[in-house]
Amino acid sequence: PMAVAALMVWLKRYPPGARRGLGLFIFQLALNVGWSGLFFGLKSPLAGLLDVAVLWCVILTTIVAFSKTSRAAAWLLVPYLLWVSFAGYLNAGIWLLNT
Repeated sequence: PMAVAALMVWLKRYPPGARRGLGLFIFQLALNVGWSGLFFGLKSPLAGLLDVAVLWCVILTTIVAFSKTSRAAAWLLVPYLLWVSFAGYLNAGIWLLNT
C-alpha cells in the first residue's frame, strides 16, 4: 500500500503539495531504515524510540500532505501509521524494561 500511495501522488505530481508529500514520503522511508541501525546496530532502544517518535510525526504529516493530492493515497498510509504506533509501543516497552 505504501508504494501504491506514493505512485498515486507521483502520477498527480503537478498539484500543490504533491512534491512536498513525496519529499516527506522519502524522508519517512529514511527514518524507517534508520530505526534498524539505531535499535539493532547501536543497540540503543532509546535512540530507536526517538526515531520512531519522529517517524510517527512525519508519517502523519505525509498523510496530511497526500490528502491534498489524493485522499485514497492518504488512507493507504493509515495502516502504516497504526503499525508504527504499535512498533513504538513495543520499542518503549523494551526501553523501559532495560532501564
